Amino acid sequence: MDLMAMSLLERLPQAVRHEGGLSRRLFVAYGAALAALPALAARSSGTADSKISFAADPFQLGVASGDPDAHGVVLWTRLCPKPLEPGYGLTTEGIPVRWEVSETEAMSRIVQRGTTVALPQLGHSVHIEVGGLKPGRPYWYRFQAGGATSPIGRTRTLPDPESLPRELRFAFASCQHYEDGHYTAYERMAQDDPDLVFHLGDYIYEGPAKDNKVRRHTGPAKTRIRTLEDYRGRHALYRSDRHLQEMHRRCPWFVTWDDHEFDNNYAAGISEVSTVNPADFLIQRAAAYQAYYEAMPLRAASMPQGPNLHLYRKASFGRLAEFLVLDTRQYRTDQPNGDNNKPLNAAALDPRNSLLGADQRNWMDRSLIASQAHWNVLAQQVMMGLVAFPGTAKDPEPIYSMDQWPGAAHERMAIARFWADRRIPNPIVLTGDIHSNWVNDLRIDDRKPETPVVATEFVGTSITSGGNGKDNPEATAKLQAMNPCVRFFNRERGYVRCTVTPQSWRSDYVAVEDVSKPGGRTTVRQSFLVESGRPGAQAV
Repeated sequence: MDLMAMSLLERLPQAVRHEGGLSRRLFVAYGAALAALPALAARSSGTADSKISFAADPFQLGVASGDPDAHGVVLWTRLCPKPLEPGYGLTTEGIPVRWEVSETEAMSRIVQRGTTVALPQLGHSVHIEVGGLKPGRPYWYRFQAGGATSPIGRTRTLPDPESLPRELRFAFASCQHYEDGHYTAYERMAQDDPDLVFHLGDYIYEGPAKDNKVRRHTGPAKTRIRTLEDYRGRHALYRSDRHLQEMHRRCPWFVTWDDHEFDNNYAAGISEVSTVNPADFLIQRAAAYQAYYEAMPLRAASMPQGPNLHLYRKASFGRLAEFLVLDTRQYRTDQPNGDNNKPLNAAALDPRNSLLGADQRNWMDRSLIASQAHWNVLAQQVMMGLVAFPGTAKDPEPIYSMDQWPGAAHERMAIARFWADRRIPNPIVLTGDIHSNWVNDLRIDDRKPETPVVATEFVGTSITSGGNGKDNPEATAKLQAMNPCVRFFNRERGYVRCTVTPQSWRSDYVAVEDVSKPGGRTTVRQSFLVESGRPGAQAV
């Protein structure tokens, strides 16, 4: 199987081309070969590593955990002695990696241990799915390879599904363009010591290296990254940041992507550039999705199948909150109106437009109906509020972003109607993407402020993307006057810290004043409260 997987990886770019089309059978076989790799690693786990040595610390990208449930979690690392060099200072052989899980930070009470193999087919990444743990408690873990030992990571399991926890503290973030600034927001987030982190997309950016930026991308200087090695290198660069590493080390994350993990504003298999060959585009998507899987603490259920990767999933924090992590890129229809800001015209309101696709939408609806949670949360990418922006002097009709939920306005309003009709308890939407902070009261149709509020949307700004943000009070006042649904709007950088109890949901908007240099001052810019059973946010 090892040789077969390597052969398929090497043959993929040539074999998928056939008279301008795609070989579906090869993509299926390619995905099947990747899916078999964890079993191969387990079968090879007895390999001795006494003769393995590294030119430098192989754990320079740190450790991480993710996708916890009540009895288990994914533990992650990626061997990378030279993160910014071709080949990363490794051979093309599999490398045995030992792992341990302890009930104490001193690693003095080991509850599970094992050995796996970091395979070159998966970028020498390691994904250990640990089960059999106790619910609702912290654990510590580490890895060892070739005489080197990783930092000790801390993770935690989720509470028992039937329990009602008193409190959940978590943070959510998105959009961390490496070149645009320093990750001071993660430095502050680590001080908050949250139980969980949700990352809502744009973990990396695919653009070329540029001069005169705060930091510099590695990789191509004139073109966007394209190949598997390009994407692997970009992930390695981002993971080399010490504040990002530390935040991953401190608690488990739930991750989802937006567009820049692959290609700006793509829609399923459609590029924003009309001249891109569809076959080449899916080959590139397969590379981007594989590199994303390799870089994230995801379960084997998310192992890529060629250009496809199953990312939507759910997690329950007891009966306090159920999180549905969505994917609004892989299954969406093409943006209407040429992906521009346009009025909510017939093209935008077309019932065939979708950001979720039929299967994901049906899964989401079934999950919400079955949920027993006090709070039902969608962790997703693009703004759900139907927010209008001023038109032009020539055409003053309000315009809306076609890349966001207004581009699938019929589906967006149907979701809100579903919440209302089915009396879904306390719907909350968490959003990234837009490089600014928002709080939106969601109605079935946000253009009708006289109708009831059915949910609340908290939109978090970027960690760094866009560089330092600056508020414009006059523009903010005009925007809020046009949109009664908008309770808060702010252009600074940072993240959102949430505290959830059975009675209330509090979101604190933590702002970083300057990301152009390390150690920028952080401030809680504004806080909002949602009371259980009363949709809509109130400033506190």
